[in-house]
Amino acid sequence: SKQASKMWWTVRSCRGLGGVVAASGAAMVQQASCLRIESEVKLDFKDVLIRPKRSTLKSRSEVSVEKTMTMKHSGREMRCVPIIVANMDTVGTFEMASAVAQHGCMVAVHKHYSVDEWRAFAAAQPAVAAHVFVSAGTSRADLDKLDAILAACPAVTSICLDVANGYSEFFVETVAAVRARWPRHTIAAGNVVTNEMTEELILKGADIVKVGIGPGSVCTTRKQTGVGYPQISAVIECADAAHGLGGLIIADGGVTCPGDAAKAFGAGADFCMLGGMFSGTDESAGDVQTLSDGSRVKLFYGMSSSTAMTKHAGGVAEYRSSEGKTVQVPCKGPAAAVVKDLLGGLRSACTYVGAHSIKEISKRTTFVRVTQQLNTVFGTHDLGKKK
Repeated sequence: SKQASKMWWTVRSCRGLGGVVAASGAAMVQQASCLRIESEVKLDFKDVLIRPKRSTLKSRSEVSVEKTMTMKHSGREMRCVPIIVANMDTVGTFEMASAVAQHGCMVAVHKHYSVDEWRAFAAAQPAVAAHVFVSAGTSRADLDKLDAILAACPAVTSICLDVANGYSEFFVETVAAVRARWPRHTIAAGNVVTNEMTEELILKGADIVKVGIGPGSVCTTRKQTGVGYPQISAVIECADAAHGLGGLIIADGGVTCPGDAAKAFGAGADFCMLGGMFSGTDESAGDVQTLSDGSRVKLFYGMSSSTAMTKHAGGVAEYRSSEGKTVQVPCKGPAAAVVKDLLGGLRSACTYVGAHSIKEISKRTTFVRVTQQLNTVFGTHDLGKKK
């Protein structure tokens, strides 16, 4: 046809993209088969605030911060305050578990305790044992130790399968194998940040999926690899996927204050996992160091940092780089003070949106996109919270 004769097409290789360029008339459209850009804006904690709503609550004391959840695969009922201290060797300690269990919170205990240490802990504090997760990676040594700990400590019924990259097929197979081995234990697995892998892990046996890649205060994965996902959007999308299958999620990382935890729960998280906020407490591991100005600090580091790998693996392997950093954190005093500050903020957030409990807050939350969170004319430090 005449119309067809007026059109001309050329196709050539897109150097560096592996796709093609199609040209029609003066208009040229690049179609790169291996390159995809998602143009939808994704949001982090710093990008939103919670819009207040009419409330019938008279006092923060009316808000319940406990939740009761039934696990999809294990069938177990878990009643707790849904705050979990991260499985880092500086904060995921037995001492921390003893302290925060008094407030109903939980700890994902780090994987470097021996079986004998676990046996002694569970025997001495059976009530606290119900508030901990046993952590493991995917190595044969980790999984053998996991089996030994669970056999020695029947009061411990929760498992945390934790790797940096939850997108590995080998990790998915590990989740399925642990589910088959321990059908009546609750399994949390991660980390991922997208809906399809949240669904995959739940379908393979995870009761709870850990959500977050790179948001942690001592994590440098985003810097080293360029990989990550803004945490609020990750939580919203993964919660939607998990809840559709009867699973749950943990918002893991990025929480710097009680308001961030409120946003995580508002976005649909069932649990919130924190590491940096519990660093520097009396119950965290490590010796107190006194600096030249007289201030007292403790070391805090990511579990993929050179500090952690030197401590537990003899150094950073030739084929990888450190994806964590080491920092000095001012001593904060007892972990109970951190818990009370967190729960006080969460109760207040609930009263602002009319939620009678943490469980209700996601149904009452509307986020407002913002360009500024705080008035920082006098800085961000509060002398009233300084020990």
